[in-house]
Amino acid sequence: MALSVNLDALLDKAYEDKPLKEILDAPVDALAGVSAGDAEHLKAAFNIKTVRDLATNKHYRAAVMLLDMEKHAG
Repeated sequence: MALSVNLDALLDKAYEDKPLKEILDAPVDALAGVSAGDAEHLKAAFNIKTVRDLATNKHYRAAVMLLDMEKHAG
């Protein structure tokens, strides 16, 4: 089954029409709202260079897991 998702609001204009693999391997500032300066800070602090690095970063993943746990807590 083919899946179609509009990612325009999430991406810098230069990456809107790129394949998913290329987006994941792109610099973090390919994400809308992330500046080159933000990307440099992420690289310096956590060695995050790509969108994939950000998505798989253990600190980011832990924060998302905690947020998800809160949503499902009774």
